[in-house]
Amino acid sequence: MSGRKKAQTVIRALVALLSLAIFVAPVYSQQKRPAKRAKRAQAQPASELSNLRDEYIKATKDYKASLQKLLALYQASVQKAEQRRDQSQKLLAAGLISKREAEDSDRAVADARLKVSGVEQQIATADTQIAQALIEIETEKQVAKLGPMRRGSFVRTTSFIRYNGVGAWSLSQAGKIETFFQRTFKRPLPIAVFGQGAIHNQWRLDHHNAMDVSLNPDGAEGQALINFLQSSGIPFSAFRMAIPGVATGPHIHIGMPSHRY
Repeated sequence: MSGRKKAQTVIRALVALLSLAIFVAPVYSQQKRPAKRAKRAQAQPASELSNLRDEYIKATKDYKASLQKLLALYQASVQKAEQRRDQSQKLLAAGLISKREAEDSDRAVADARLKVSGVEQQIATADTQIAQALIEIETEKQVAKLGPMRRGSFVRTTSFIRYNGVGAWSLSQAGKIETFFQRTFKRPLPIAVFGQGAIHNQWRLDHHNAMDVSLNPDGAEGQALINFLQSSGIPFSAFRMAIPGVATGPHIHIGMPSHRY
């Protein structure tokens, strides 16, 4: 082959390679871009999840602080009511007021104490309400990976257990759960939240058809309750986690998961 022909052959080969490179480069670039977009798309929900969690924690602290202030006011009211009652007892003994007036002061003390116990109950259950919401936020990514859950589906992870139940569920069925627990363990079922709680309203969570039970799912009582719920086809979510510094955590949520509305 002459030198000229060799040169032409080399030129043709270079042109072919250059054409291939020009064709492949945009395709390769298009293949790479979606991967970057996918990473950005994955990062965005994680960021939103983190922001939502921070928002809930702040709202929770504000809520609990407001309850503590309300408790202090109600406790002061109890002291005043008790002072009036003691004074009424002295006046009654002296014949200066009627027995009915003295009884009114007794009822005022009872009413004031009832308000205190109500707020104390709200404070006591706040951690459980908070934990239920925060833990579901924490496990949302894990649940999303599972895809849609069918009726009767049962999932167990290191942090939670979820059973989707079979058939319809409503809080009107709570009675049979309480009866089972009372008969089995000779004590009332420790219900922390029944239906919609104040924290759920604040966070716009639909909890109207669910209740939270203060039991560790890994304990004997928690295991017995879980087995009963599953055998009865009742949906539940059992959480083993706690949120350090914010919520006590472990509990059993009876009903379908709470969703934002």
